[in-house]
Amino acid sequence: MDNPLFNWLDQRSAGVLLHPTSLPNQYAIGNFGPSAKSFVDLIVSCGFKYWQMLPLGPTGYGDSPYQSYSSHAINPLLLDWDSLVSQGWVKTQDLSPLRRQNIERIDFDAIRTVHEKLRRIAVKAGLSDANVASRYDEFLRSQSSWVQDYALFMALKKFNKNSPWNQWKKAHRDYAQAKSLKQSEVIKAEIDHICFEQFILLEQWKTLKNYANDQNVQIIGDIPIYVSPDSVDVWANPEVFQVTKTGKFSNLAGVPPDYFNADGQFWGNPLYNWKHLKITNYDWWIDRLNHTLSLFDVLRFDHFRALAAYWAIPSSASSAKEGKWVKGPGLDFFEVIQKRLPNAKLILEDLGEITPDVIELRNHTGCPGLAVLQFAFGGDSDNFYLPHNLIHNSVIYTGTHDNDTSLGWYQSASEKEQDHLRRYLRISGNEAAWDLVRTAYASIANLCIIPVQDLLSLDSDARMNTPGEATGNWDWRMDHKQMFDLGRNSADYLRSLAELYRRSS
Repeated sequence: MDNPLFNWLDQRSAGVLLHPTSLPNQYAIGNFGPSAKSFVDLIVSCGFKYWQMLPLGPTGYGDSPYQSYSSHAINPLLLDWDSLVSQGWVKTQDLSPLRRQNIERIDFDAIRTVHEKLRRIAVKAGLSDANVASRYDEFLRSQSSWVQDYALFMALKKFNKNSPWNQWKKAHRDYAQAKSLKQSEVIKAEIDHICFEQFILLEQWKTLKNYANDQNVQIIGDIPIYVSPDSVDVWANPEVFQVTKTGKFSNLAGVPPDYFNADGQFWGNPLYNWKHLKITNYDWWIDRLNHTLSLFDVLRFDHFRALAAYWAIPSSASSAKEGKWVKGPGLDFFEVIQKRLPNAKLILEDLGEITPDVIELRNHTGCPGLAVLQFAFGGDSDNFYLPHNLIHNSVIYTGTHDNDTSLGWYQSASEKEQDHLRRYLRISGNEAAWDLVRTAYASIANLCIIPVQDLLSLDSDARMNTPGEATGNWDWRMDHKQMFDLGRNSADYLRSLAELYRRSS
């Protein structure tokens, strides 16, 4: 495509996929602490140039990183406790309740109450620490476009017994009215607490990101196409969505029936009012993208196909089958992004039901799309995901966070798929995960991303997410031994793969 809007992925490299919550440590959940820096060291030893992670926002019901209370805030469960101990804001012995939690799986329900009590101890000490007062004031100024609104939203949510915002008391449901109210001292104190939490999180995140960047590792973030219906984004900006100020939705997001799901998927997220967004020069989206790009080096744009056309399901529908395709903002949206954020590095998640208009839009942007090796086998030779059909300007994965692990996939694959894989790669199938890793490295795609689970040859028990299932997701963790063994047993081999297939420059 001549004169693409963006053209940044022009060198071959490799990266690894792992969400920070899956990092090992002595606490109940992975965080921005010492193990995150150790993981960066591991990345460097393996010859990786990228660390990809899932969205970092605060999660609600279901614990999905793709259903967040805010598109700007950071999940407080990611706090680095060791840093807070060194600052004297919390004592080591205070953290013992977190150490008693299961470290192999994340028990989100068990964590929340314990975690919040400990955060209150740390924040109370931090707010009275004169050494950080000037930095905190600067944080409030620089993040003024979102942090106070987020803190008010979460404070009012707590006041309203954690119910969704469209079920709050009338004076709180309307954003403008709630902002104008004289808040109680209790709510004011809660707002201060939440703002300071975000201050700590942003400082800790920047420290980790700088550590990675200093070692030539770039961080790939993830921006969900849709926001949660119960979020400050919808509450404070109802005009941006197909929703009234009282929280009634006309249409909701999802995807149509396909080979994997006969009923489609009914996600329930509010759809955008693209007419309003276009009139306002996409200001809301530009602000969101600009903020997220300030946190990461590269952004993976989730469910990109909805920008060409999206599946709109009436809120009264009983299943996703009742939806219809509606044209999205298309190239106009990306032209505005290019003008206002010309240095944006975007990866377009173009999986799902991909039609010619989606491919045309992706090509016009110049941004790389995705290829998944697990989708390549069992069909015909013209399958796009087969390595001989790939293009340079793409990112290849053995599997994504929504896929089974590669070993789990192979073990449950049909005999036709297994046979195709063995014949295509000329392998026995005894080391399916590593065979797919090597194939990803050898492909012509400029960037290959490997989930940590595949580097460890883990089976389906280590799967991160199963789409369509509401429970049992997002809770997998790597343990210390696995992380150590990965460095000891696989780092040299991975570096040799990077050198062999020109991904080490």
